[in-house]
Amino acid sequence: MCITSNPELQEWIELLQSDDLSDRLVAIKSLQHLGDEDALDVVLLALNDESPAVQKIAIATLWEFANPKVIPNLIPSLGSPDEEIRVASLSALGELVSQDSLLLLLDALHQDNRPLQRNILILLRKIHDAQSLPYLLPFLESEHPELREAAITTLRYLNQVKTSPTALPLLHDPFDFVRREAALTLGHLADAEVIPILSKALKEDSDWQVRRNVTKALAIHGDGVAIPVLIEAIADEHWQVRRFAAQALQKIFQNDHQASKSEAAIPALVKALTDEYADVRKDAAIALGDLASPDALQALRQALDDPDREVSIRAERAISKIEQIVAATQIST
Repeated sequence: MCITSNPELQEWIELLQSDDLSDRLVAIKSLQHLGDEDALDVVLLALNDESPAVQKIAIATLWEFANPKVIPNLIPSLGSPDEEIRVASLSALGELVSQDSLLLLLDALHQDNRPLQRNILILLRKIHDAQSLPYLLPFLESEHPELREAAITTLRYLNQVKTSPTALPLLHDPFDFVRREAALTLGHLADAEVIPILSKALKEDSDWQVRRNVTKALAIHGDGVAIPVLIEAIADEHWQVRRFAAQALQKIFQNDHQASKSEAAIPALVKALTDEYADVRKDAAIALGDLASPDALQALRQALDDPDREVSIRAERAISKIEQIVAATQIST
């Protein structure tokens, strides 16, 4: 059936109906190259081709058309048995979906297809709408860890969601990849139990990536209550945990002026100035500068000779900052 007045286009459209796979591959590749939206409806039909290769090229073609009309047709491909098709569909829809797509995506979550549900949860991150929350919450308690991980990650992308009691237990999930995402999400929640739960995980979780993400979450909160556990984390066995613990202390020192609690961090940070990793030494120097205690000056002066240039620069800046504060204090008194 002729659907276009363009003879060249019509030739490839007809060839796309061939029983021969090689013909269909040539046709869909040619239609992709031409980029003529007159062929859009035919390319949509190619999404149901028996060949995954044809389907993948059809998805790429529809992505290039960038027409939101194709969104309902692409959604089923998110649950395809073929992983490459799922990945291609997710990439295409990641560019195409918008607020106007929200109800369509939420409706698709009801389908009993785990890959599709996981990919829908990922797409909801782009829309950021808190209307998604009631649809997302059941997945936090899913029996499937990949869905729990997707849901807890998406939760932190939703606007105006500040509390979620259902999310807190995921920091004790049996799967470390779920706990890693839960730790980051708890950085954006304000439930009263968040800081104690994060602090406990920083002390006890066996996965260093969870502990690292906990320090990042505590940095977001910037709550001085976490100072003692962060001081302990400065001695963690993994350098990234030590580094981000120092960064979290920086944030707290900038926000929290309870000197009696803050200065307890000095010995641990001074020791960190000799850490084997330059990134840890650098962040320790910055934290000591933010703490602004004269008791750190001697150690910082020794760090001026650090073999890493950035560390010595950070130490110099910290010294200057502390000396300025000390001078200003003496003038005021």
